[in-house]
Amino acid sequence: MIFKTKKDTKYSYVEAGEGHPMVLLHGLMGGLSNFDKMIKFFSDKGYQVFVPQLPIYDLPILNTNLASISKFVAKFITDVIGKPVTIVGNSMGGHIGLILTTSRPELVKNLVLTGSSGLYERTFGDSFPRKSDKDYIKKKTQDVFYDPIVATDELVDEVFAVVNDRMKGIKTVMLARSAIKHNMLNDLPKITCPTCIIWGKQDNVTPPEVAEDMHKFIPNSELHWIDKCGHAAMMEKPDEFNEILYTWLQKVM
Repeated sequence: MIFKTKKDTKYSYVEAGEGHPMVLLHGLMGGLSNFDKMIKFFSDKGYQVFVPQLPIYDLPILNTNLASISKFVAKFITDVIGKPVTIVGNSMGGHIGLILTTSRPELVKNLVLTGSSGLYERTFGDSFPRKSDKDYIKKKTQDVFYDPIVATDELVDEVFAVVNDRMKGIKTVMLARSAIKHNMLNDLPKITCPTCIIWGKQDNVTPPEVAEDMHKFIPNSELHWIDKCGHAAMMEKPDEFNEILYTWLQKVM
């Protein structure tokens, strides 16, 4: 499914459907295509789905951090949507959702986290020591998923291109460090909106205990597991993910 990307001077984003607004936030190595099946499912179910392209590589070096990206998302919601939304965040996108929900709670009606950073995660580390070794990058990309087949050649090519672009590589490492520094443990109890945590049981990047801790410390949260699934449940098990989320939304809306 190919969705047309809207562009203006400030934002590049996908929009589909009509109804309650849902904003999908991709991870550090992610993009708009990560949510293809989710966009189709929820835009057909009475939701207006937005997927903004996050300015991961567009911010000045000094502002390349999660707090700045969170402010960008807040401005996107204010400028483009104009009312409270359901945030769905994967990996770094979940972390941005956490920051946004605690800093601008009036913008977030519901929060959905899947493979979210914010407590601790396993990353590439401080550098890409074998960035020119495509087999190494392929293995690292496959490790994100339970089923390595999900890491298509196209996806591996995208990651390979990022880590071999000097400035993108630097900014990727900066954001990974920012995620580690911006620990959300003390902020989680402040989240009052309904929160749905959907996690792959075999997530190697943000392991299951991260989900358990988030569920423990976020007051109004539910935790759902997806078996035989890694770090990006909405990509690897989209049908199961969508059904869990749709059922939960019907309950809390």
